[in-house]
Amino acid sequence: MDSHAHYSGHTTGGPGPRRKTTRAVIAGTAALAAVAGGAYAAGLGPFERDSGPDPAAGKQARAFLADWAAGRIESAAGRTTSPGTAQRVLASFTSGLDIDEPELTAEPAAESEDGAVTVPFTARMPVTGLGTWTYESKLPLREQGDGTWKVDWTLTLVHPRLSDTEKFRLEREETKPPEVADRDGARLSGDAFPSLAPLMSRLGGGGGTDSGARGAIRLVDRVTGEVERTEAAFGAKTTRADKGPVRTTLDAEWQSAAEKALASHADGRNAALVALRIDDGEILAVANSPATGFNRALSGTYAPGSTWKIVTSSALLIEDAVAPDDVVDCPKYLTVGKKFQNVELSEHPGATFRKDFTESCNTAFISLRDRLGDGKLGEVARTYFGVGQEWHVGAPTYDGSVPAPKDETEKAASMIGQGRVQANPLIMASVTATAVTGTFHQPSLTAGNEDTTRTTPLPRKVVTQLRAMLRATVTDGTAKILADLPGEIGAKTGTAEVSDDQDNNGWLVAHRGNVAVACVVEEGVTGGGSAGPIVHSLLATAPGDSA
Repeated sequence: MDSHAHYSGHTTGGPGPRRKTTRAVIAGTAALAAVAGGAYAAGLGPFERDSGPDPAAGKQARAFLADWAAGRIESAAGRTTSPGTAQRVLASFTSGLDIDEPELTAEPAAESEDGAVTVPFTARMPVTGLGTWTYESKLPLREQGDGTWKVDWTLTLVHPRLSDTEKFRLEREETKPPEVADRDGARLSGDAFPSLAPLMSRLGGGGGTDSGARGAIRLVDRVTGEVERTEAAFGAKTTRADKGPVRTTLDAEWQSAAEKALASHADGRNAALVALRIDDGEILAVANSPATGFNRALSGTYAPGSTWKIVTSSALLIEDAVAPDDVVDCPKYLTVGKKFQNVELSEHPGATFRKDFTESCNTAFISLRDRLGDGKLGEVARTYFGVGQEWHVGAPTYDGSVPAPKDETEKAASMIGQGRVQANPLIMASVTATAVTGTFHQPSLTAGNEDTTRTTPLPRKVVTQLRAMLRATVTDGTAKILADLPGEIGAKTGTAEVSDDQDNNGWLVAHRGNVAVACVVEEGVTGGGSAGPIVHSLLATAPGDSA
């Protein structure tokens, strides 16, 4: 049976009820603030360009996109020349097309001869239960009489083909999700494992599995309803030949432990966790809180914060730019276009680089930025850790982004996993696994996935140094919450800024035996305080280290 949902873009009448609360839709956009109006947006400090479009126009455009993505529709509309109309259209666009947590990425602004400014952007619109609709559009901005800038409202900025004569319609074809089994053949159900329910219909790409839910977004004539074109289609019409369950790499006991850990310690906050085998990348558990809706664990886009110092340290050690015993001072503050500081304003005068890592000293890492080329972090992330390459996991994923910094402020931010660096628990679990073995393995949820990644092993000396620093972070550093657990656990905490009006996200990555784990807690304030208890619970109750 087909079902239909409509988005008209009409400027009269209400948009209908919101599908999500503002807090819910913030989940997948934690990293967006860095790209579109967050604390580390391009153009901060003394490194602003002296020519080109007025920076205030670009800032307004990024703020508009950030508000729209985070569900702050009224605030986004207030940045336009027609707030009432904009609020109705933006709200009905996302609700009418079942769009959940859009990701909107701004490009550099361009100025026309008449003084107008245009900011192109890429929209990644996750359509609930189907997939992501990606397209490009542009924001027109005009300077107002008081010298401020506003988004010059028009339907086409929402989507280039949205107009007074055409609208969009969402069509769904109801399908039954495939049966799913764990690595040992045990059946997995959404009732027993709530985090897997949204994922089950998305499993595919390995062993000829069914693609699950199907549907399309059509452009239709407003008057006749006639379809003029298909904007996006989701789900291939294929079926499993044997009608048997989809065999996954998941482990029912690890999955159960992961879900219980989140349920017990996430404290109602949005959170996600991934556990995978170090030696082959096979995913043992994927868990989200709340369990329904957006899959933060695999598709979230977050600033990884200080967990990214694993990659930064790798780059510095590969380049012989620093050694673990070198003294790298850790002051409270360091200004590079903006003032950077350490969590709780900590300082460690005369600290070694090892101490800087175990205590997660932001200022020390930032002070080493000149020892790396502008594109070195992205090069190391891609070449050694596979981040930013296309992964074929067996389900939809976001595979990371480490763009070259636009200025010194952004370069400083990228050293500590901020700026425009984006990742998620899947990526950071994989980064941890690669760091402690030296070899990247494409993560997998199903067997037989295509692998187009090309990576180089980390030097053995660097692996040895990373393992020692990760272990010291548990015994003597910020990850002491794991110190009472058995086994040679190594870990790294992280705290990531999101925006001025949100608490920091908390991160923790860890490895023990043949398992690497990564966890993020939105607005968790600190990694040890929020993600720490979740990872501790998981490692305390999991059946073993999946040797």
